[in-house]
Amino acid sequence: MDRATLIGIVGGLGLFLWAIYMGGDLKAFINIPSLMIVLGGVMASTLISFPLSKFIGVLKILKNVFVEKSVSAEEIIKTIVRLADIARREGLLALEETAEQLEDDFMKRGVMLVVDGTDPELVKNILETELAFLEERHKEGQSIFETMGSLAPSYGLLGTIIGLIQMLSKLNDPSSVGPGMAVALITTFYGAFLAYFIFNPIAGKLKVRSRQEILLKEIMIEGILSIQAGENPRIIEEKLKAFLSPEIRRSFKEKEKESAESGDSLAWR
Repeated sequence: MDRATLIGIVGGLGLFLWAIYMGGDLKAFINIPSLMIVLGGVMASTLISFPLSKFIGVLKILKNVFVEKSVSAEEIIKTIVRLADIARREGLLALEETAEQLEDDFMKRGVMLVVDGTDPELVKNILETELAFLEERHKEGQSIFETMGSLAPSYGLLGTIIGLIQMLSKLNDPSSVGPGMAVALITTFYGAFLAYFIFNPIAGKLKVRSRQEILLKEIMIEGILSIQAGENPRIIEEKLKAFLSPEIRRSFKEKEKESAESGDSLAWR
């Protein structure tokens, strides 16, 4: 579970409800017809904009918002360095058995292409093409929530207009003007809330997740091509560290130092 997403949703929703409770009655912000106008309109327009299969796949996409990738860049670099060490000592064909044990299908496919003796340029083209289509699929998921985020305020305004029309039709009853205006404005509130608290943040988180995954795949591509070229494992490690931010590189170096010291301590014992 991604703690940032969980803290954002729980914390933000809690503050909203507490602020509303301090200022008045929570029941005043509950209006089913207004919610139906906003949600129903957003869903209907999204269905018109995207194929049904893409819309149904939204639930699967949502999983990426709450679940953080367990594999880090440091682990991938360590795996590639290990593969490079095996290839340097035993040859590229020795990688086949190790490749079968890899959990990441993208890396496994790349290593198997190398084991099969595929031309380096072709290996690069195959992996980069797959990466390009992966990025395109990610953009489709992001665009669904971006569309929903752009539609929600518009339907909130539309609901407000509907509410105002209904209110103006009852001007002969002054006592109904205040409650009618409140109901009309609630629809705008729903539209803004859904857009800026739900849909747009989800689209933003999906972009972050996409960039993270693409970075990991780029590290894999560079590492696989370096292994195929027969480069020194240490050189490969330093090359792949260039993909990381200075903070992550420092953390990576500290972990290596701790691991080395732990190894020395065990050897002394």
